[in-house]
Amino acid sequence: MTTGPGDPAFLVERLQGVPVGCIGDVMLDRFVHGTVERISPEAPVPVLRVAGEETMAGGAGNVVRNLAALGARVRIAGVIGDDEAGVELRQRLSEADGIVAAELLEVAGRRTTVKTRFLAGTQQLLRADSETAAALPAQCTDALLAAVAGWGGAWPVAVLSDYAKGVLAGRMAAEIIARLMASGSRVVVDPKGADFGRYRGAEVITPNRRELAVAAGAGVEPGEEAACARALQAREGLGAMLVTLGRDGMLLVDAGGMALALPAEAREVFDVSGAGDTVAATLAAALAAGAPLAEAAALANTAAGIVVGKVGTAVVRARELSDAMRRRQLLVGEAKLCDLAMASEQVAAWRRQGLRIGFTNGCFDLIHPGHVSLLSQARAACDRLVVGLNTDSSVARLKGTGRPVQPAAARATVLASLAAVDVVVPFADDTPLALIVTLRPDVLVKGADYRLEDVVGAAEVQGWGGTVLLARLEPGFSTSATIAGLGAP
Repeated sequence: MTTGPGDPAFLVERLQGVPVGCIGDVMLDRFVHGTVERISPEAPVPVLRVAGEETMAGGAGNVVRNLAALGARVRIAGVIGDDEAGVELRQRLSEADGIVAAELLEVAGRRTTVKTRFLAGTQQLLRADSETAAALPAQCTDALLAAVAGWGGAWPVAVLSDYAKGVLAGRMAAEIIARLMASGSRVVVDPKGADFGRYRGAEVITPNRRELAVAAGAGVEPGEEAACARALQAREGLGAMLVTLGRDGMLLVDAGGMALALPAEAREVFDVSGAGDTVAATLAAALAAGAPLAEAAALANTAAGIVVGKVGTAVVRARELSDAMRRRQLLVGEAKLCDLAMASEQVAAWRRQGLRIGFTNGCFDLIHPGHVSLLSQARAACDRLVVGLNTDSSVARLKGTGRPVQPAAARATVLASLAAVDVVVPFADDTPLALIVTLRPDVLVKGADYRLEDVVGAAEVQGWGGTVLLARLEPGFSTSATIAGLGAP
């Protein structure tokens, strides 16, 4: 199904075919499934009756699986051992659609990292790890750096997936970032360890709360994450940070220190295995598709809410993400509908963040391109836009018999679905003056068919230092003309 910019799934469609590279610690995830019916007589442990097992690429390999599931074209570079697990991991990656190249360097005597999880139903009983976490030998690091340098400018975004298994140890992360930046790639890092300075130059780092605390060298209480991220940014010269907070959602702190909270979207959590991989992959793919950072972070947050509802090292597919974005848009639309008291509280909160508030109003009986243009111009002149909507009785008094064509609930729903609109406030008076005086907008917007002296609230807004914008009109569009046309033979 083809979407357009007004469809909340439009960004997901733009992910199809975007090129994204990935470098890091690849591993094999093995899941042993079964049931528990008794406790062992040998020790106080459950006895797992094994029903089956499955294997899949994990770590950086799971980042790649998520990228491929979203429709991206992926290239991966990493290291495996000269063992059976390495052969199986190479096979798993070769099976994934969308992976155009897997440059896996085989190191003699090194064990391929294998994480084996034992599950009874959806409950994980135990995880057993087999690995070599030592730094890579010099000849291997040289080969890996040469491979990454050879990517050129064909991979506009690359993910560094650091699981502290040796591939990105020491100066390796910094060297890879430098070479990627030299070729024009933007870098997203899923980090590990206490030294985030190794990732200087990356555009975004995606730690969880615990990883943030380790890097900060101190405990991080809920509500302290933004201050901690800013301190790390200043100390280490870092770019943006997208901090995953489990049940508290995510926190985006951009390179300038501006924080944006993203509430958790998971309805039910079964397994958080690999959720960080999903976040890094979705964020990188969205950036590669040209999305602004905040929009990419919101998409990653939605993807995380999907993947934690699955068991095992799972992926999020493009169709799932599209459907979730549409459901989210409906919920957001409902949240935009406010009475005056709620709108006043919201505007006060935005002002505390230093945001510029805009206001416009109308009947919006049948929304047409002229309305969309006016609202877009209004939103461009402010940070948040409040729309006053005439109630049915108010429209009837102003427009006469047969109006409104659509009831207030329908008109409000359509308005709230528009990205340019942040809050919709119905009002029953003939003019919105009471709303304007209460909300005290910084920008008041009406169409250019009004004269400044005829705009209700203009004098008041100018009186407290605000501005009035007379938005240009799209010729040939009006609700009255549209209704007249519908009634014509």
